[in-house]
Amino acid sequence: MTADLHVVLMNPEIPPNTGNVGRLVVGVEVPLHIVHPIGFSMDEKAVRRAGLDYWNHVDLREHESPEAFWKWAEGRRVHLFSTQGDASYAACEYEPGDVLVFGRETKGLPKEWIAEHGAWKIPMTGPVRSLNLSNAVAVVTYQALQRIRPQLFR
Repeated sequence: MTADLHVVLMNPEIPPNTGNVGRLVVGVEVPLHIVHPIGFSMDEKAVRRAGLDYWNHVDLREHESPEAFWKWAEGRRVHLFSTQGDASYAACEYEPGDVLVFGRETKGLPKEWIAEHGAWKIPMTGPVRSLNLSNAVAVVTYQALQRIRPQLFR
C-alpha cells in the first residue's frame, strides 16, 4: 500500500521531539522517515518515552544519509519547511504521496536545498523565531491531511 503522506525529519537532534513526532504519525497512520546522521541513538529511552507506548507502532523508515533520502525521493513531490520559506504552508497544494521535510532543531535545512527546491514557512507575527520541531510537524501534517483526507475532519 502506498502512503498518502510521508513525514521526514532531517538529522533530528532532540529525542523527545522525534518521539512526539512518532506519536503523531502513529495517530494519523503515516510513515516517519529519519535521515541520518542524527544526534542521539534511536534506542534512547527519551524517544520511546515521548512516543509513549506507541513507538513500536511507528512505520519507521531510516535513510543512512541525505543522499540516500534524495535517491528515495526521486520522482516524488517533496515539500521543504523552514523559517526561510517564502510562502505559507497553508498555500501549498498537498496531494497524496507528498513528502514533508523538516530540518534539525538547531540549524534547520541546508540553505542550498532551500535555494534548489524552495520552502514553505509557518507564518509568525511575534518575536519567536520558530516553533518547536514537533509542533511545526503537527501543524503542517494536519494541514496536509485536511486536504488529502478531508473525511478525517468531519
